[in-house]
Amino acid sequence: MREFNTAGPCDPERHYMVPAEPRLPAARGLVARHLYFVVHAPRQTGKTTTLRALARSLAAEGTFAAVHFSCEAGEAAGDDYGAAERMVLCEIGRGAARDLPAEFRPPPWPSAPPGQQLGSALAAWAAACPRPLALFFDEIDALRGESLRSVLRQLRAGYPNRPAGFPASVVLCGLRDVRDYKAASGGDPSRLGTSSPFNIKIESLRLGDFSAGEVRALYGQHTAATGQPFTDEAMGRAFELTQGQPWLANALAREVIEKLGVAPPLPITVDHLDEAKERLILARQTHLDSLVARLLEPRVRAIIEPVLSGSYHGGDTYEDDFQHVRDLGLVAPTPPARIANPIYREVIARVLAASAELRLPVEPQRFVRQGGRLDLRLLLEDFAAFWREHGEVLAGGMPYHEVAPQLVLMAFLQRVVNGGGYLDREYGVGRGRIDLLLRWPYPGPAGRREWQREALELKVWAAARPDPLPKGLEQLDAYLAGLGLVRGVLVIFDRRPEADPLAERTRFEEARSPGGRAVTVLRA
Repeated sequence: MREFNTAGPCDPERHYMVPAEPRLPAARGLVARHLYFVVHAPRQTGKTTTLRALARSLAAEGTFAAVHFSCEAGEAAGDDYGAAERMVLCEIGRGAARDLPAEFRPPPWPSAPPGQQLGSALAAWAAACPRPLALFFDEIDALRGESLRSVLRQLRAGYPNRPAGFPASVVLCGLRDVRDYKAASGGDPSRLGTSSPFNIKIESLRLGDFSAGEVRALYGQHTAATGQPFTDEAMGRAFELTQGQPWLANALAREVIEKLGVAPPLPITVDHLDEAKERLILARQTHLDSLVARLLEPRVRAIIEPVLSGSYHGGDTYEDDFQHVRDLGLVAPTPPARIANPIYREVIARVLAASAELRLPVEPQRFVRQGGRLDLRLLLEDFAAFWREHGEVLAGGMPYHEVAPQLVLMAFLQRVVNGGGYLDREYGVGRGRIDLLLRWPYPGPAGRREWQREALELKVWAAARPDPLPKGLEQLDAYLAGLGLVRGVLVIFDRRPEADPLAERTRFEEARSPGGRAVTVLRA
């Protein structure tokens, strides 16, 4: 019985999977032309599965002696490039023994000094092998400093001698594009050009996320195998939540089937996926933890903080940092600048607000009226009272200062909805706003579950800027219209140095949007 895979490469005999080779259609042609190139993509997007399938296909066709192997072991060598070269050669030998017939495997590696071991070995193998060599260096960016520099220089030095005297095609695969190899090997990433230690690469290919059709096809394999369908709405919701990120698409389905225990033939619904999403976020599995661990890195913070606050406008200053964060998978690969998917948005916001959330004296049941609906006004009044007393101290200790007040309010709301509802976040990039949709279930007629939906927009009044109230009302009006709601909440955090003391400026007002919708304004 096959299953959804969330750990390691996919095996078509054991796992549901999107066909591997078609995900990187240009790669085969580049190998056939004896070229060196880079493949990069965020963690757990299927790089290893795809490259392993291509290497095995090329070897089976008889055109190349193709070997896929990992450089990850070389990370332990640090700047000891001699040790790193020996570790890489050991992995190449293992891969060849696993994937190639004896006549195509390398001869004993020749003796050579550190800094020449890899080049000498690959030259000897290419001269002895009856077929041209195609080598797939996976996890190449596990190597650091002098070790990475040494490997790249030896590949560059041997490149003119291909195919008879050096591997015909080399593929370097990792998280990052070649622009960051310079930084990892100790150089200046802003000056690639001819000084790049891998300027022989012909192209950088990015392995993309699944399309909506590929997510449907992936889930359809489970339906074909078990008879358990995903509703059309669930298929759409899965893509909406994951935006096709491969690990997330698999993890959502696995959570529903294996953890929630939704067994065939019961259909998998939107409600199942929403519950699975919450469980994944709360569990913070390794994939999600590896992302959030990056949030305090200066290059990452330089992009994520203004994206969250809605103030990101891009520009040359941010170009390299934005590319780095995109390569990590934290932001979407296409404009406009935004967090890659709703699940990452939730995880990032909750992680950044975690310290504040622990200090919030919130009793969710206090806000539930008779009949099961939330008393939003009471909730906001409680937040305002808390903010007057503790807001400045709490926001001052947040890691992302620019967006700290918004994170505190989101943490407050999250503590409330953890009792059974959901808080959906959208960041208006370049528009200085955060849109929130609070969804709360309550029993409707005949006990059927219905949803209370409350929309909030968060804005900041920055120094030397006009009051954002008019613009906020206009933006909120459009947000409410899209949701089909007749009223909403606009929260304005006044961050101007000349603002009144926090206790005095935190107050409620009532207003009307340009479309005539009722708006509660909370100034804080």
